[in-house]
This record gives sequence, structure tokens and C-alpha cells, in this order.
Amino acid sequence: MCALMGVSRAGFYRAGAAPRAEEVKLRDHLQRVALEWPTYGSRRITAELRGSGWRVNRKRVQRVMRKDNLLCLRKRQFVVTTDSAHGCRVYPNLAASLAVNTINQLWMADITYIRLREEFIYLAVILDAFSRRVIGWALDQGLETSLTLSALAMALEQRRPTAGLVHHSDRGVQYASHDYVAVLEARQIQISMSRPANPWDNATCESFMKTLKCEEVYRSEYRNLAEARIRISDFLDQIYNQKRLHSSLGYRPPVEFERFPLLGTATAAMTEAG
Repeated sequence: MCALMGVSRAGFYRAGAAPRAEEVKLRDHLQRVALEWPTYGSRRITAELRGSGWRVNRKRVQRVMRKDNLLCLRKRQFVVTTDSAHGCRVYPNLAASLAVNTINQLWMADITYIRLREEFIYLAVILDAFSRRVIGWALDQGLETSLTLSALAMALEQRRPTAGLVHHSDRGVQYASHDYVAVLEARQIQISMSRPANPWDNATCESFMKTLKCEEVYRSEYRNLAEARIRISDFLDQIYNQKRLHSSLGYRPPVEFERFPLLGTATAAMTEAG
């Protein structure tokens, strides 16, 4: 039959299993997902479609993406901006040997820059390593310690952690300063810092910064600090924490993962098998 029709066996079975109307609906839904999330690859799009009730596997999604030229955006190189040339005390890396299995066990902090039309502004964030959720952030024009203190204050107010939490960061002066360390010690929070010139020690924050730049900052043009603060706040609170699928969380957003963490492994396994 395939020889007479001049088609491959895979194409023959595909034609019989997927009516044209269904295929059109799938392509329409897939294109909407790809437009809303330009950096999603086939794995995340497959998980998004399954979450909407579609019974598809990754191979079928890849085929449709190739056919419709739905390629994800290429990520730009991340630039590290850390001033570790200071005389403050530095601390050993405690995060490397920590097995994280709940919230408020390990927080990870970092700073990045954002370019406006005529100036640079700086964003400090704190993530919960268990769920990748942004729990504290601050945006301002300077790199003073007040920037990181504001992000830390938000995280402490939102989470109110008990003693024993580990706070991990790079060796930048903003995190090693007396004022910042004093707040951590007053809350009985253990201090952990990355090894010199080793961004892999804070890979969770590095990955977040790339996501932020690629999915929000590079797609926007902020007129001033006030506008940037509003737009970035919406992205962090409404999209990144609430909606964006994370492969490390079984393709679920951080807020959902914190509510039902045990579903993450099963969901990831099902997506890979498909």
C-alpha cells in the first residue's frame, strides 16, 4: 500500500491516526504556545500541550515545529559582574554538600545588570533552591549594599525562615559586607559563598538570570527605572513564579511545585518517555 501510494510507512500511519482537522487545531495551539514562550523548546512545549489536554509526544511536537519553523530564541551570553576585591571575610561553600529537599533550606542570591536607553540599573534576587521560586528582589540604579539588603528583607518578610537556613551567594562585597552579614547572623542563617571565579557554584541563579534576560529583558525596551520595575515585577510574580514551566521541576512552575513537590519526578519521567 505504501509503495503504491508513494509514501513512507510512518507517513501512512500518521495520516490514518491524525485527522486533518485535529492536526490543524494542534498546530494552532502549538503556535500560540510558541509565540507566548519564544524560548520554549520541544520538551517544554510538549509539557504545556499535555497540560492543556493534548495527547502528544515530543516527536510529534518536534515534527510540527520543524514544519512551521517554530524555532526557540537563541540565548545571549550572560555577563558576570562581581566585585570580590575587598577585605571582608569570605565563607566556605556549604551549598555544594547540601541535599535540598524542602523550601527554606537553601537560598541562592545574585546580582545582574539591565540596560536602559541611557543608563544601567541593577537587579538583586534571592531564589529558593528547592523550587527555583523568586522570593526576594530589588531593582535600583546603584550596586550598593542597600540593593541586596532590600532583596533580603523581602525574602525574610515573605518566608520568615527558622534557624539553620543556608544563604549562598558569590563573594561580592554586597554579600560580604558587615551590614549584610549582620542581618544573616541575627536570623541564625548560615552563610555560604562560591569559590573564586567559579559560576557553577551558583548555577541556579545563573540559569535564572539567563531566563530573565532572554524572556523579558531582551524582549523589552524600558524607558526608565520606574517602568522597568513594573515590567520586571509582573514577569517575576505573575509569569516566572506562577506560569513558566521548569524542566528541573517536572515541567511545572515554582508555585505549583511547592504545593505538590512529589509530582515533579513522575511528570518529568512521563515527559521524557513520551
